[in-house]
Amino acid sequence: MKALHRFLPWIMLAFAIVYAGSRLVSTDLADTEYDLRSFGQIPASSGGRTMPLDSVARNSLLAISARQSVRTRDGEISAIQWYIDLITDPPVTIHRNIFRIDHPDVVSMLGLNEENRIRFSYAEIQPILGEINRQAILADQTKAKARDPFQREVLTLYRRVMKFTNLSQLAEPYLVPPLTVSQEWRPLNSVLMSNPSDQDGLSLLYIFEAYSDKNPALFNSAVQEHTELVKHHLASEARKARFEVVFNNAQPFYSASVLYILAFLVGCFGLLVSQLSKPGWSTTLYRSMLAFIAVAFVVQTIGIASRMYLQGRPPVTNLYSSAVFIGWISVMLGVFVDRRTKLGLGGIMASVIGFGTLVIAHNLGGSGDTMEMMQAVLDSNFWLATHVIVVTIGYSATFLAGFLAIAYLMLGIFTPIFDRERGASLSKMIYGVICFALIMSFIGTVLGGIWADQSWGRFWGWDPKENGAAMIVFMNLLILHARWGGMIQDRGVAVLAVGGNIITAWSWFGTNMLGVGLHAYGFTESGIFWLAMFVLSQLILIAIGLLPKKLWRSKFARAPRPKPLPDPAISV
Repeated sequence: MKALHRFLPWIMLAFAIVYAGSRLVSTDLADTEYDLRSFGQIPASSGGRTMPLDSVARNSLLAISARQSVRTRDGEISAIQWYIDLITDPPVTIHRNIFRIDHPDVVSMLGLNEENRIRFSYAEIQPILGEINRQAILADQTKAKARDPFQREVLTLYRRVMKFTNLSQLAEPYLVPPLTVSQEWRPLNSVLMSNPSDQDGLSLLYIFEAYSDKNPALFNSAVQEHTELVKHHLASEARKARFEVVFNNAQPFYSASVLYILAFLVGCFGLLVSQLSKPGWSTTLYRSMLAFIAVAFVVQTIGIASRMYLQGRPPVTNLYSSAVFIGWISVMLGVFVDRRTKLGLGGIMASVIGFGTLVIAHNLGGSGDTMEMMQAVLDSNFWLATHVIVVTIGYSATFLAGFLAIAYLMLGIFTPIFDRERGASLSKMIYGVICFALIMSFIGTVLGGIWADQSWGRFWGWDPKENGAAMIVFMNLLILHARWGGMIQDRGVAVLAVGGNIITAWSWFGTNMLGVGLHAYGFTESGIFWLAMFVLSQLILIAIGLLPKKLWRSKFARAPRPKPLPDPAISV
């Protein structure tokens, strides 16, 4: 039994490493005669940046179908397989169900009366393309905030059909590379129409013709020839394209999210075991949880570093990357404070935030490319590496304090786990994280004002995002001053820290959903419902936290406070 106590964390660590390693070397391409791996590594220009065809196919399919693969009668095929089939075998691909339609009224336009299906083929949509175009024009003439769900869904379907059409007609992406200084990336269809004998376009045309003719040897040869041509003229772009394909196949953030779930389950089991008077097992499980978190953190770090290399930017450039980075920082802070208190709750909450933010990032990436070209005002690596990073660290710390506060309230109210020592230790942890959050939020907000002065000629303009940043600072100040002034004790700090989750979520997401202001860079309608649900959940938690202490189950809440010592002079 002692040997198991000693080696279980190492066994868990080895398991996590093997799982992560297997994902890093995995690929979603089946071995075939056609070298689709090399084909997917061919660079192209799409959305203002150079990316491999593998990313073009994945992002396009994600935008059209909300999936990165296609289910067919013969099984599941990869995005790059779907992409080349789309160009070389249209009669087959137009019958594949890839267009996701969620609104029942839009589905009824197809005349199919389908209730159990949300994906449809281009062949099914084609007869009503005129009606879709008409409805899209009407919806586009309506202000964005006034559009009903039907109009939003019609516009989404219209954009998906346009992307499908442009891909099939080789209008996008721009496949023909710039082989001289004076050239730019060009779409293959315009190159072939303007000059059918253009060698730059013909090398690509040979690839598609060989695949269409079912000639794998000629296909592989044409791919290799074009790859060597691009390597010679665009070595850096070709190198990054190959790396991005590896990154796409590895999916490090998915692997990290799975490991965070395992860490959370092991940590909760360890917390339960600690109440059974088995400190040895609880310590073993606590170390096993840290093993999972450590591997997940390393994998997530690899993912963030890979995105930085591919973009040539600091880690936070849009809402997607901010979600990934907030989780990464929260995990780092959670493990650090947990090592100081030895409660295990820091690791448990760190794994919750790590998993939650990666899920948020996954849903934010559902519209396509997550490394899209940034708006001009954000094109500053210095300020992205200072203001944005520091503010995001402030978000992370405030969220961590809020989730630790949730643990304080839930465990204190519903379980007998806490004694006075554990409750005080967790409260100190929350207090320390709030102090750190205040410092980072304040510095980040001031740096943002300096950047705004350089970009827009004013330090402060009461923009929604600026107001949100100030609210985070004031919320953390409120908690600290209320505690210093004796107006609240440990429970009050926890309740207000949960309120900090609402303020931070508003500053992070809510201000973008207003659709106004100079900082509205990441508007997403689908997030409004989930933001409202998150705010509602935090309000419910606050209400629960305000229950009278006599209703709390934990000993530290129900036990009477020690009486003050008598005055020595009186006792004498």
